[in-house]
Amino acid sequence: MTPFRMTIAAAAVALSAAPAMAEKLSLNAISQYLNGLDTAKASFTQINDDGTISTGTIYLKRPGRARFEYNPPTDALVVAGGSQVAIFDGKSNAGPQQYPLNRTPLNLILARNVNLNQAKTVIGHGYDGTATTVLAQDPQNPEIGTIELKFTANPTELRQWIITDNAGSKTTVLLGELTKGAPLRSSLFSITAAIQQRAR
Repeated sequence: MTPFRMTIAAAAVALSAAPAMAEKLSLNAISQYLNGLDTAKASFTQINDDGTISTGTIYLKRPGRARFEYNPPTDALVVAGGSQVAIFDGKSNAGPQQYPLNRTPLNLILARNVNLNQAKTVIGHGYDGTATTVLAQDPQNPEIGTIELKFTANPTELRQWIITDNAGSKTTVLLGELTKGAPLRSSLFSITAAIQQRAR
């Protein structure tokens, strides 16, 4: 898996399987849910296109900040902060690869004001019998691929995030139960601090 795919995949979040809900959520309801997320923490399981599995912990602090820590033996870290996303790959001796946050799917959930009704990135909105799905693609950067978010209702929760790159490869990330509202220190989302820590 390429570092950039790791960035997008790490951005993917989901909760464990939930009972079927016979309700399609509106884009407005989903926007309100995402805007209501201040801080959140959860474990995640990432299933790569080749069948390999990684686990870790995700930290979110809206707007604009996220951290994805992978558990051993995966030596990787993704940090979003200061309008940038940095991907640290333990297999590389070079520094982290960095991308503008607004060029990654993370921007969809980390934006200061999420309004999916007006977002030009939303290209699909449906219901699969269990979850409401939102399919998004950056019209300015279609080479990034697509991201599909899945939400269940009562209460509204983000359950699954599927990334499909321009070659058709899929990466899925599932999340454990979100712990919301807990205080998270700012250093978790500092790319500079992460560089210094991993250089030790």
